[in-house]
Amino acid sequence: MAAARARQNGLWQRVKPGLKTAVFYGFVLLFVFAMVAPFLWMFISSISPQYELVAKPPHWFPEEPTLHRYRALLLGPEPGQMMPMAADRFLNALGNSLIVSISTTIICLITGTLAAYPFARMRIPGDHYFLLGILAAQMLPVIVIIIPLSLVMQRLELIDTYRGLILLYAGFLLPTVIWIMYGYLQTIPRELEDAAMIDGCTRFEAILRVILPLAGPGLVAVGAFTFLSAWNEFFMALIFTASETKTITVTVTEFSTQFGIDFGLMATGGVIGSIPPLLLALLLQRYLVQGLTAGALKG
Repeated sequence: MAAARARQNGLWQRVKPGLKTAVFYGFVLLFVFAMVAPFLWMFISSISPQYELVAKPPHWFPEEPTLHRYRALLLGPEPGQMMPMAADRFLNALGNSLIVSISTTIICLITGTLAAYPFARMRIPGDHYFLLGILAAQMLPVIVIIIPLSLVMQRLELIDTYRGLILLYAGFLLPTVIWIMYGYLQTIPRELEDAAMIDGCTRFEAILRVILPLAGPGLVAVGAFTFLSAWNEFFMALIFTASETKTITVTVTEFSTQFGIDFGLMATGGVIGSIPPLLLALLLQRYLVQGLTAGALKG
């Protein structure tokens, strides 16, 4: 009896590591599927004929895939097709999103780094309280201040303008940028900067020649985060744009005709709009991980 129990325990000890590995990878595959499934379904909807989108039961794979919606948005529809202005509206919105996102990223990188540097290198009375105040301001939902914010934007004539949307995005993203750069700058040894100043550099020259090159991964991470946040933002773009500066997140929700909403065209716009941030994340993933975790790993 004891020998049989020992054999069972030995068998369980051999099976246990493999079972743990199988369960772990099972959860990983489930998580990956949950992340990829919405994008996959959006792509399938973009290449499916209209009648398959409303079919019951739904068609999981298109029987007659088509790319005419991509042609309609990027090159213009073929003669006789509906929504002749879809391509112009979409390309204009794509350009607006690029202008706003890139401008917001540049502003946040410059101002956020300059604001984070004093907190990371100098002794400022009450700096911890100020940083906590910045973080608390970031937790405030936009919808709470949307009415007074609308009045201010209207008084300053910033409604439906690039500068208005850029200032809004930069203002809401700057606290997070300051916190990330503050954590990253703390990981850079102060002695390197002191050595550069002993060799004759001013503080500003030491920042340019020593700190910024070493802070490259953090700057890349912050830039990617800011760009993605500005690119994907919807609520403020919906409220504060009218016609000239509509971004892609707002425009794809307006693809409708007198016969109803064109879900296929919306899915196509979503796929095209997902490509720039997806490529950016794939190209910069190494720097994203390094830059976002550097502050957390300090010490």
